[in-house]
Amino acid sequence: MLDSCKLRSACNLPLIYNKKINTSGTSNADVPLADPGMYQLDITLRRGQSLAARDRGGTSDPYVKFKIGGKEVFRSKIIYKNLNPVWEEKASILVDHLREPLYVKVFDYDFGLQDDFMGSAFLDLTQLELNRATDVTLTLKDPHYPDHDLGAILLSVILTPKEGEHRDVFQTQSLRLSDAHRKSHLWRGIVSITLIEGRDLKAMDSNGLSDPYVKFRLGHQKYKSKIMPKTLNPQWREQFDFHLYEERGGIIDITAWDKDAGKRDDFIGRCQVDLSVLSREQTHKLELQLEEGEGHLVLLVTLTASATVSISDLSVNSLEEQKEREEILKRYSPLRIFHNLKDVGFLQVKVIRAEGLMAADVTGKSDPFCVVELNNDRLLTHTVYKNLNPEWNKVFTFNIKDIHSVLEVTVYDEDRDRSADFLGKVAIPLLSIQNGEQKAYVLKNKQLTGPTKGVIYLEIDVIFNAVKASLRTLIPKEQKYIEEENRLSKQLLLRNFIRTKRCVMVLVNAAYYVNSCFDWDSPPRSLAAFVLFLFVVWNFELYMIPLVLLLLLTWNYFLIISGKDNRQRDTVVEDMLEDEEEEDDKDDKDSEKKGFINKIYAIQEVCISVQNILDEVASFGERIKNTFNWTVPFLSWLAIVALCVFTVILYFIPLRYIVLVWGINKFTKKLRCPYAIDNNELLDFLSRVPSDVQVVQYQELKPDPSHSPCKRKKNNLG
Repeated sequence: MLDSCKLRSACNLPLIYNKKINTSGTSNADVPLADPGMYQLDITLRRGQSLAARDRGGTSDPYVKFKIGGKEVFRSKIIYKNLNPVWEEKASILVDHLREPLYVKVFDYDFGLQDDFMGSAFLDLTQLELNRATDVTLTLKDPHYPDHDLGAILLSVILTPKEGEHRDVFQTQSLRLSDAHRKSHLWRGIVSITLIEGRDLKAMDSNGLSDPYVKFRLGHQKYKSKIMPKTLNPQWREQFDFHLYEERGGIIDITAWDKDAGKRDDFIGRCQVDLSVLSREQTHKLELQLEEGEGHLVLLVTLTASATVSISDLSVNSLEEQKEREEILKRYSPLRIFHNLKDVGFLQVKVIRAEGLMAADVTGKSDPFCVVELNNDRLLTHTVYKNLNPEWNKVFTFNIKDIHSVLEVTVYDEDRDRSADFLGKVAIPLLSIQNGEQKAYVLKNKQLTGPTKGVIYLEIDVIFNAVKASLRTLIPKEQKYIEEENRLSKQLLLRNFIRTKRCVMVLVNAAYYVNSCFDWDSPPRSLAAFVLFLFVVWNFELYMIPLVLLLLLTWNYFLIISGKDNRQRDTVVEDMLEDEEEEDDKDDKDSEKKGFINKIYAIQEVCISVQNILDEVASFGERIKNTFNWTVPFLSWLAIVALCVFTVILYFIPLRYIVLVWGINKFTKKLRCPYAIDNNELLDFLSRVPSDVQVVQYQELKPDPSHSPCKRKKNNLG
């Protein structure tokens, strides 16, 4: 009998654990280790103690990986915002060789694959006694910082010898474990939440009011509402969707906060929604009392079944089976316009292979895997180890809720103890896809401004209902749960200022032109302008406004189809984006050395606000220009249809009647639909038109065989 067993951490420090004996057994010292036998290792992952804080709020979202022989055999669930998590999860692992230690690694989960390493240790299986339950305490260490205290993980383990005939059974269990882990990426339903209002919230500011906003969390999914300034009874009227997973808990955590500039936001209160007690296919109105605070939140919650996504092998292809293809075409036929307006279309993505990827490991190879994203829908392929020309041969299917969405396909290199390394990315607007064509897409850098090494082969099919897509264009876009956090950037601030200046200069130059007509700088031009002014004013009718815009769209369309396209590539924006990428790389290298921005947090927040306002103003002007430039033909045709309708209405119907109908609709809207979400159809339409920056990002690059980056840039996920 052994009184104690020695464990070694990843940095080869001895670790001692105590054991509790439940049954009598024999030491595996009696087992001839040269003869590889079959063993079952039953592990109970108990809890963690004093784990390292990796998030900004002083907490972490820890989960644990077990590995044997370099292969992951178990991954625990994620415990959110807890440095002393309790898992109580069990795993049965088949062990061929006791000389292979059990590696235990802990990570902090960050949505977007930015998982932070929290420490590791390993368990020497040769020191375990057979058929005996043993309680183990593993002290976590970081090989790079061996003096740091990273806490401990508590386990219970039992090692049991097995006969040869059980080998196949346990291998099947191992495969099932892998499948179960893969299914955690899929969802089985949609939770639709409408945040209506708050009532009698707690006053957090000196003026007796608050600037409240609300955060929602369901698993790794997060949503943050807009800020309502200076009120204790805010009216939000915001709607968003969460994915509902079968394997994970159905508890929505809700917290209310008061926004403070230049310091930490004040906590107003919290509440929860238990989805397991709500019936499906039904809308529930909930008035939730805020705990640890004052006031109520009013929500509408609807649970619906969903089959919006799937992952399958290349041999299983929905569109190649005639019956399924006919069913999909029927679902999105023009005859089913008003059936489920949110279901706009169907997207199938075949991720076939990649070639010539960047070498991310010291061995000159990479361990690539692929992430396919459509708005908040996010699916992963398996990892192909030690390969620069991986073949995945996977088929992904999505339901399309907005035809103006952009499909993003990103290739990463899997690292064992660190965040995955970025290898390349492509962004493909759904409206630019050519169905059934296998194409080689040149991988771009993280900012999507220039090429990186490698190409990826995709075959994409899009089927959608054009009428539904047009109607969905006039409602607010779906917000992403997790957006990249804004940070102050000199290049970004300069870029947005120049973009805004260019939009303003268009108006300034137009004003100069009109003024030159008044000054008779060019008598023929001024005379023509004077005659045109008299004619237009004398004959002006309101319907002429959309008619002029319609003529401008038509004129540009004929210029394009006749080969006289006056649209030019925005090289200024491209150059600024490349400069911004270089600055980002420099910031990543110097982030540990420089903490100056953290010391002037208030100034940074103001600068970021100015930066974002400039971006919004510039994007607004660029989107109007790109509508008339036919950058997205679908939207330009939609604008033509709308302008034709407006012209006819304004021509035949007196303005007073139009204003009367508009006013009655506005005044009675809340009476007819108390929880309707306010929106502006024109702004929603323009939000689908890409800005000049997005046009550059979505441009497809042509393969350049001579292009070969001289050095590899290590980019973390983001």
